[in-house]
Amino acid sequence: MPEESVNKLVSHLFRHEAGKMAAVLTRLVGLRELQVAEDLVQDTLLQALNTWKIKGIPENPAAWLYTVAKRKAIDHIRQRTTHTQIETELAKAFRSEWTLAPAVNRLFEHELEDSQLRMMFACCHPSIPYESQMALILKTLCGLSVSEIAHSFLTQQETITKRLYRAREKIRAEGIELEQISPVTITNRQNTVLHTLYLLFSEGYNSTHPDKLIRHDLCEEAMRLCLLLTRNPLTNNSETNALLALMCYQASRAASRIDDAGHIVLLQNQNRTEWNQALIQKGNTYLDIAATSENLSEYHLEAAIAGTHARAASFEATRWDYILNLYELLSEIKADPFVKLNKAIALGHAKSTAEGLTYLLTIKELAGNSIYQAALGDFYTKLNNPKAARLHYQKAISLTQSASELHLLNMKLEKL
Repeated sequence: MPEESVNKLVSHLFRHEAGKMAAVLTRLVGLRELQVAEDLVQDTLLQALNTWKIKGIPENPAAWLYTVAKRKAIDHIRQRTTHTQIETELAKAFRSEWTLAPAVNRLFEHELEDSQLRMMFACCHPSIPYESQMALILKTLCGLSVSEIAHSFLTQQETITKRLYRAREKIRAEGIELEQISPVTITNRQNTVLHTLYLLFSEGYNSTHPDKLIRHDLCEEAMRLCLLLTRNPLTNNSETNALLALMCYQASRAASRIDDAGHIVLLQNQNRTEWNQALIQKGNTYLDIAATSENLSEYHLEAAIAGTHARAASFEATRWDYILNLYELLSEIKADPFVKLNKAIALGHAKSTAEGLTYLLTIKELAGNSIYQAALGDFYTKLNNPKAARLHYQKAISLTQSASELHLLNMKLEKL
């Protein structure tokens, strides 16, 4: 078996299966041994890397991983305890689901989903600091690297490393375990869970990777976990459906955001016939479900904005006045500088470029952000001020490492 093929497959499985495997194993060995579960997953993937190069890739690679990982968990627990009764129960519980009947396979799927739900809400235990909760989910369940999490929080990698360490220490010190989710658990923790999935999708949709504008695997993982929440009656509420609607709308035009060379295609230049209409319809469905509640969350408003863009026949036909009103409401409930930035852009389209620029200049906290500097360059370009536009485009170039963004900014400079 070619080594390159095996490496590529294991890398793919790490992104798509590691979080699920960790959730299942943590439920078995206990949340206090979260690091053990993660180590077992890593050890399993390493074993796959070595074994498959010699024996070839198995017919069902994911099944192979789960089977081996569970066996490793059994060995670990047997080393931890000498109670024969526990060993007997474990041997029965951990029989390879891949050798059982289809009905039992379906039971395993339920176990898998339940384990992931429990993991999400366990990571959001009130004893764990809020920011550490989100970092723990993103690292443990979703498989993001420390650098990706740091970008999502707009902070340093060292800070995230410390948050993860403190979270794990808190779990060990207070004996926090996976528990059956209940209405009380949902009420206390779901906001954190939803915000974490929002950050995960955002990292995929606007990736920090220098050579990848979009990381479809992260978007798909966020959508999968959010869909998981809609399938459980305790977590299937208006906010969950609104967030899933937002993800569907955004994902519907992901493929048209870059060209064949990997360069950014701006919204006004995207081929709307390439937008995924099935996803747009799904977004409509989930937003309709979300609208049946009187609650109005940030996800409702962001989904409504994304839906307005997705349903517009052309860039010129976009209802910018409606989008501006939605950003006005959003800015009242979400104190985020990027909401202000997008509000400024909507203001520029709905009313005038001058008004949009005036508002944009008030957002001082984004002075060190490349997207903000590029937006200033765009406004000055529209106002026929190439000197000011050039300064801001050059500033944006100095603030980004994204190859796609650098290419776009250089193209804008050339057009000046």
